[in-house]
Amino acid sequence: MERSSSEFATVPGALAEIAAARREAELGASRLEARARIRFAVARGLAQGRLTFHYQPVVRAGARGFVAFHEMLARLRLPDGNMLAAGAFLPLVGEGELGREIDRLALAEALAALSDEPRLRLSINVSPRSMGDADWLALLGAPARRDVRARLIIEITEDAAIANADQTREFIDHARSFGCAFALDDFGAGATGFRHFRAFRCDIVKLDGSFVRGVDQQRDAQVLIECLGAVARHFEMMVVAERVETEAEADWLAANGIDCLQGYLVGRPAAAPELPALPAARRAAG
Repeated sequence: MERSSSEFATVPGALAEIAAARREAELGASRLEARARIRFAVARGLAQGRLTFHYQPVVRAGARGFVAFHEMLARLRLPDGNMLAAGAFLPLVGEGELGREIDRLALAEALAALSDEPRLRLSINVSPRSMGDADWLALLGAPARRDVRARLIIEITEDAAIANADQTREFIDHARSFGCAFALDDFGAGATGFRHFRAFRCDIVKLDGSFVRGVDQQRDAQVLIECLGAVARHFEMMVVAERVETEAEADWLAANGIDCLQGYLVGRPAAAPELPALPAARRAAG
C-alpha cells in the first residue's frame, strides 16, 4: 500500500522515539545494576563489620556552644577506606531484612553509647520497616536503666509518619512507655498533616533544609518557617532548623524563634560526639 506524504514524515520521528526509548531502557537497566551492586556492597560491609556511625551536633540557636543532642548517622566504610554516607545507600536497601538489620545495629550502637556516656543525648532515624519489627522493639525494651532510654530521641520523617499514621501512633506510644523522645524529621517537605500533630505528640520538629537555604533573603521561606514554627510551638515542640550553612541563615533563625540549629556551619558529622568538659572535681576523682 502506498503511503501518504504525512505517513512518510512520521517515520524519522518514530525512529527517534524508538531510539530514545531504547536508551532509556538501557539507562534503566544500568541503574538497576548499580542499585544491585550497592545493595551487595552494603550486605558485604555489614558482614565484615564495616558499618559505623558518625555524630552531628544539634546546637542551641542562641548559644551555639551548648549541644542539645547529637544525631547519629550511619556510614559504610569502603574497602579503600573511604566512607559512604547514609543517603547513598539507605534508600536502596528497601524495606527488606538488610534495612532492618541496619536499624537494629543503629539502635544497639546508640544504647551502648548512651550507657557509656551519661552526658550524651542521641537521636537515631527510624524507618517504617522498623516500626513493626519485633526484634527492633525487643532491643529497645531490653532491660536497661530508664535514664539511658530517656536520652534517646527517635526521628521519623514527616512523610513516613503520615503515610503510616496508625502504625506511627502505636509505635510512638509503645516506645514512649520506655521514656524515649520523638522528633518529626524533614517537616514541611511533604504533604504536611497538621491534624496528626496532636495524635503524634512529638517532642521535636526538624524543619526541612529546603526552607532554610537562603532564608535570610527569601521572604516566602521566612513566612513558611514562621508558620511552621508557630504550629510546633503551639504543641510545645522544640524546633530545629536543618542544613544551616551560613551565618546569615543562623542569625535569622535565632532571631525568629528557632530553638536549635543543625548543619555544616555549626558542626559536621564526626567519628566522636562533642561532649561538655567534666567538672574539675569529677576529673580529679578519675
